[in-house]
Amino acid sequence: MSASTPQVDPESGKSHWYSSSGPSGPRSALDRFFQISERGSSVTREIRGGLATFFAMAYIIVLNPIILGAGTDKFGNQLEGGQLVTATALMAGLTTVLMGVIGNVPIALAAGLGINAVVSLQLAPKMSWPDAMGMVVLAGIVLMVLVASGLRQRVMDAIPNGLRRAIAIGIGLFISLIGLVDAGFVTRNPDSANTTVPLGLGQGGQLQGWPVLIFVLGLVLMFILTVRRFQGAILLGIAVMTFVAILLNTMVTVPDEAWGLAVPKVPDSLVGTPDFGLIGDVSLFGGFHEVGWLTGCLFVFTVLLSGFFDAMGTIIGVGEESGLTNEQGQLPRMGRLLFVDGIGVAGGGFGSCSANTCFVESTAGVGEGARTGLANLVTGGLFLCALVFTPLATVVPSQAATPALVVVGFLIMSSNIRGIEWDDPTIAVPAFLTMVSMPFTYSITNGIGLGVIAFIVLRTAAGRWREVPWLLNAVGLCFLVYFFLDPIEQLLGVK
Repeated sequence: MSASTPQVDPESGKSHWYSSSGPSGPRSALDRFFQISERGSSVTREIRGGLATFFAMAYIIVLNPIILGAGTDKFGNQLEGGQLVTATALMAGLTTVLMGVIGNVPIALAAGLGINAVVSLQLAPKMSWPDAMGMVVLAGIVLMVLVASGLRQRVMDAIPNGLRRAIAIGIGLFISLIGLVDAGFVTRNPDSANTTVPLGLGQGGQLQGWPVLIFVLGLVLMFILTVRRFQGAILLGIAVMTFVAILLNTMVTVPDEAWGLAVPKVPDSLVGTPDFGLIGDVSLFGGFHEVGWLTGCLFVFTVLLSGFFDAMGTIIGVGEESGLTNEQGQLPRMGRLLFVDGIGVAGGGFGSCSANTCFVESTAGVGEGARTGLANLVTGGLFLCALVFTPLATVVPSQAATPALVVVGFLIMSSNIRGIEWDDPTIAVPAFLTMVSMPFTYSITNGIGLGVIAFIVLRTAAGRWREVPWLLNAVGLCFLVYFFLDPIEQLLGVK
């Protein structure tokens, strides 16, 4: 195939210029399969990006077992921590690799934060753990059906460009807040304070302890390297600050709990034995027997809606940041991406680690230059290695990895803020609500929902209701049910 032959991607409709040879000769099979050169990347960048994404989201190996392990089902049973670690790492690795091979995008998957809390605190107390995980599997199957019918992609296409960019910005602000909170730079004021200010700087308005200093130094280092356009700025920052944290932890006395989920020290053992006891321990329809069909359907709907729009927002945000979207904000192979996400939800339930979904921390790898699914093979491979090298995988403390989220949040916001029609209040107001709601409510789904509803209301109020696609109206109705689920349950007598 000659360098002057334009080819059209059959799924995205975008024209690409392929080249059968480069400055150093014919392209490798790896390059051709992942379209590395065509997307302006390199194997080195993809490996670096895959490493950065893994280190930015490796915390899920520890955090997900804590969230699910804290829950108790209807019969007083709790999930075993070691089995949860194995299930979390295994399903994250498999679904991330699958997304890389089938979707060819640098979007990693793992147990979704928020969804795991719904499973642990809302589903499990009313049924058994296998019943609760069965409902997650059903939600994933419904998602795959929606993708196969084309409905899920049409919903994404119905969202106007300005709102898409607001979603990306909201995600940028959201992951920045996650970074600040996980590092201890920002903390929640205790309820006993009786204050209307929910968040504050450090502890009592002051930055305290050595770990926060690691975060601040890491943030400064990454921004300096970014300004200097240093290749590998994020990954280098994570590596350097992890080394500094390990060194610091040997020189001064720092309580383990001050570091959060991972203590920066050389582990006593590099390997551990995985326990696969939870894999496949599910009951698809047992939950309906426990709570009834109406309540069961509402539970599945809750998991479905959270997974649907969390993943949608993340895909839009990562796509915009990576520059892989076309003029309409669409990614190539979108159908495949969404189908793999549905597999992730069902697979997470099958593995008893809650629904797996696209992770916003993938932007850390994109910030390192990742543009293809090859980065996913690196990230997914490291998750699978974590099955036996869990002690090594959890050496990186939050304070060394979370500066990457703040830096990437800035990069996302700066690249999208000018693309919003601020002179049109019917898009500017929904965009504003979308952006602020994600970090303020700590939820991507909530931000998208408020933005969609505001867009429908304001366009209709301005007499421009014909500009609102019917499918977006249907989505807005679903969000109304989502936001007012509690009074609806009370009205129907199911709560």
